[in-house]
Amino acid sequence: MSSPVRSYPFNPPDRLRLDPLYAELRRSEPLARVRLPFGEQAWLATRHQDVKVVLGDARFSRAAVLGRDEPRVTPQPSAPGLLAMDPPEHSRLRGLVARAFTARRVAELRPRTREIADTLLDRMVETGPPADLVAAFADPLPTTVISELLGVPEPDRAQFGRWTEAIVSTTSLTPEQIQEYIGNMHAYIAELVAQKRQQPTDDLLSAMIQARDERSDRLTEQEMVELAAGLLAAGQETTITQIPNFVYVLLTHPERWRQLCADPTLVPAAVEELLRFVPLGVTAAFPRYATEDVELGGVLVRAGEPVLAALHSANRDQEVYDRPDEIDFSREGPSHFGFGHGAHHCLGAQLARLELQAALEALVRRVPELRFAVPEGELSWKSGMLVRGLRSLPVAW
Repeated sequence: MSSPVRSYPFNPPDRLRLDPLYAELRRSEPLARVRLPFGEQAWLATRHQDVKVVLGDARFSRAAVLGRDEPRVTPQPSAPGLLAMDPPEHSRLRGLVARAFTARRVAELRPRTREIADTLLDRMVETGPPADLVAAFADPLPTTVISELLGVPEPDRAQFGRWTEAIVSTTSLTPEQIQEYIGNMHAYIAELVAQKRQQPTDDLLSAMIQARDERSDRLTEQEMVELAAGLLAAGQETTITQIPNFVYVLLTHPERWRQLCADPTLVPAAVEELLRFVPLGVTAAFPRYATEDVELGGVLVRAGEPVLAALHSANRDQEVYDRPDEIDFSREGPSHFGFGHGAHHCLGAQLARLELQAALEALVRRVPELRFAVPEGELSWKSGMLVRGLRSLPVAW
């Protein structure tokens, strides 16, 4: 008897609550047939071990998505670029950024990131409660860090909040607006690249340009622009969303908030646990296509069939994590998929960790009495986007 084809996402997002159907599928149907609003049918992998295979096994291709009617929640299909490539072409582009985006460069950002966090909280505390933690803190912190890292002048930074929404929009923007915003971002970055080439400074974009110009397998100018724009968008939107998500989870689990306030040295472990626990994505995305027949989750995936990896489900796999629906800062076990896995593991993972750690460290140290300024049920959540999070977070202390 064939399995049913389920509509996916299964339900509209409910705050940061993970749909219970994922747990049911992990137990009884770890590879399920699904149909998204657009594109062909797909398999949905929900278990940790299967997700790891889909993301890390060369028999599953991202490049194969081009030219296919990929399963997706947006009308527009994937654009060519880093996220639609396989090695070795993917490695060529990623290697350029990796040379400039080094662990040393990120480590050097820690004092400055802490300084930015403290300055923002100084202003928030001085103004007094209530305050919108998104507008006062969560938005400007990663925006300032990634802008300084890439060398974006301060007067130009405000416009990127509007443009980067195009990267994660499903229905919050029209297709015409998405095209306009991405076009604006690429045009701005192209001009900035030209300026940095003539007058390089000590920033990531200048380092990328130098690394690009010194390599024999040079990128095209368009590839350079798309890479820089992708870094700027990814380095801004996801962390802006996760900071208030983390605070929301901690304030709705007050014993964990008090634990961090009592012992801020737990913050790095807390960030890793919250990356596992919080389902940032509304849905699984970026399907991989099987390049040959593959046995996966007890099912034969035929060559040419797309598979979606449900990272948020894998992060709650009861076969891998003890008490997966609880928050435990002392948790041990396999790595989470908060930054993906394999060739497309998030390039900015270390920077995101740094920003999330700096944000939580500053908050538990400066405003340990933090609380919601409105009833939890009155909080405003994003909609029509690939990520789930708060549009605003009114807080008091």
